[in-house]
Amino acid sequence: MNKRKLRRMVQVKEFWRRFTKNKTAVLGLSIMIFILLIVIFADVIVPYSKCIEQAGAERLQGPGPKHFFGTDEYGRDLFARVIHGSRFSLFIGVATSLMALVFGSLIGASAGYFGGMIDNAIMRVVDVFMCVPPILLSLAVVAALGTNLRNLIIAMTISCIPGNVRLIRSVVLTVAEQDYVEAARSYGTGNGRIILRYVLPNAMGPIIVNTTMMISDMILSAAGLSFIGMGIQPPAPEWGALLSNAQTYLFSAPYMLLFPGLFIIITSLAFNLVGDGLTDALDPKLKD
Repeated sequence: MNKRKLRRMVQVKEFWRRFTKNKTAVLGLSIMIFILLIVIFADVIVPYSKCIEQAGAERLQGPGPKHFFGTDEYGRDLFARVIHGSRFSLFIGVATSLMALVFGSLIGASAGYFGGMIDNAIMRVVDVFMCVPPILLSLAVVAALGTNLRNLIIAMTISCIPGNVRLIRSVVLTVAEQDYVEAARSYGTGNGRIILRYVLPNAMGPIIVNTTMMISDMILSAAGLSFIGMGIQPPAPEWGALLSNAQTYLFSAPYMLLFPGLFIIITSLAFNLVGDGLTDALDPKLKD
């Protein structure tokens, strides 16, 4: 085993040791794994057909052995709709965060690395977008493009990119001044290769933490947009859409609001706890 692989194994082991010292982060990771297993094995847990089967005679029945989370106003099984709704909510959260990460990394790294007129031009455009709250920007884009899953992801990605650009630019400004970057320049390495091979990999700590936290924010934002009718449209069983349907039956069938709301809260909390744990584990300034 060469020294590089050995050093990498030691770093991974040290990272895991520091992460597991944070008990709340381990709890968040356990919840996250549980939610991911639900997403992967949703069809095994309960068939998707249960989400769309309507039984008028069983409408608005409370939780019980036959319907664990009760039924909705059409007699559809709420447990099946919550389980399969996890796929929509998690897909939106992860897809928008990763897309914003890719575009934000390229734009932010270019601004921080090149500086000068390129930096000024990029950051002035970012400042314009930052003047608009992300949720309002998402609403404007969805209103312009239409309400469906693809447009929702595009809208939320656009609203996330400015914040990512600012964060990544600030990290790259520090990394770009390091000796190994200057050495790569002196050897005639191209700017694109330097950014992708040396700058961004050494700035990944804060970026990973920010992306983890962003997934939580995106799940909440997607639920909020669906709740007001600007996200995924019925009959798709997205958590925010389930909450929107439940508001009419807040007092007669409160369980319709309880279970989707709990899944949204627990999932968002899990990603936030993992993000806090990553912050502690990746911060070299923190001493044991």
